[in-house]
Amino acid sequence: MGRLEVVVEELFAVTFGYLVGSVPFAFVLARRRGVDLRRAGSGNIGAANVLRTSGVGYGLATVGLDAAKGAVAVLVAERLTGGPATPVAAGLASMIGHVYPVWLRFRGGKGVATAAGVFGVLAPMAVAIAGVVFVAAIWTTRYVSVGSMAAAGTLAAVAVASDGPTGLSVGAVVAALIVLERHRANLGRLVAGTERRIGQRI
Repeated sequence: MGRLEVVVEELFAVTFGYLVGSVPFAFVLARRRGVDLRRAGSGNIGAANVLRTSGVGYGLATVGLDAAKGAVAVLVAERLTGGPATPVAAGLASMIGHVYPVWLRFRGGKGVATAAGVFGVLAPMAVAIAGVVFVAAIWTTRYVSVGSMAAAGTLAAVAVASDGPTGLSVGAVVAALIVLERHRANLGRLVAGTERRIGQRI
């Protein structure tokens, strides 16, 4: 296979990752309940807002589908390309697609579940540890945002500390930074004491 063919396949894998990540499952599922997430709850196009506005079943379905987007992006890239860098890039592209979906004028979610799907394929042990931290943080604080940020930081730390490819570690750090950047407003509300806890009325 020539270099041009390799580049085309890599570009396709990353583009596919972005497009599959852009599928707004949270928005679609909430609409089945008659809810427009852009105007309900926190206004975020993500699983936590689906949980608040549409119920536990729809919230869990959103988590699963958003995670599947990230996993599919990585698996397709692994099938198309031979090196370790492109699956990481495709996974990050799926996160960016989730955060900035072309179908919703680039207004999306925060990328937590999609990141879990991406690194569930690339670094399952790091995701397992991050998942424990996620649950423990939410159980302790009752804030989904705290759990999400703690899990993102844990994922990056474990990936960097492990003896894995440099590209994977860099990808985990970038993913964590995306999640943290998307939680800036939550950080502000946490500091101000106005962040909503699980079960708190909107």
